[in-house]
Amino acid sequence: MKLLGIGSRINHPVYGKGVVTNVTAKHYWVTFIDSGLETIDIDSDFEVIQAVEDDVDTVSFYEVEKSLKAILQKWSDVSEVVTIADKWKGGKIIFEPKDTTMAGKEMPIDTFFHKITMVRDRLRVLEQKINSSNLEEQEKIDLQQYITRSYGSLTSFNVLFKLKTQQFKGQGKS
Repeated sequence: MKLLGIGSRINHPVYGKGVVTNVTAKHYWVTFIDSGLETIDIDSDFEVIQAVEDDVDTVSFYEVEKSLKAILQKWSDVSEVVTIADKWKGGKIIFEPKDTTMAGKEMPIDTFFHKITMVRDRLRVLEQKINSSNLEEQEKIDLQQYITRSYGSLTSFNVLFKLKTQQFKGQGKS
């Protein structure tokens, strides 16, 4: 039996008409008009409306997803999953101004934590961009010191992190 290629059109007895959108060693991924994306066995019962030669290397969705994640982690500000410490989950931060005529503000602590980790992620991207830039070596060192001091200023928020390895680290004492 010859494999169908991506773009082949089929008619399935249960799902109806569809187009093959991915092929793995055992399955076709087919987008059906009525039921959306379904995975069917290569040897299952269906009618071929129009076959397209399988002249491309077949790659599974998992492999594509894994590669995409690796690329995004390397080249964007997408990073590891950072978890808030259990004791803070579902809590809130309350901002109360000294002036009692002004309204205070409450914020879910999870939202605040997310904003803090985004600052960290953007500092990391900035570090990468500085390291790969055409700046003079001394300029890179100077900019890195500003970033390190920024991390140091953010160490107050380390109490929120579940894992110590994900906390902010400053310059430390020399």
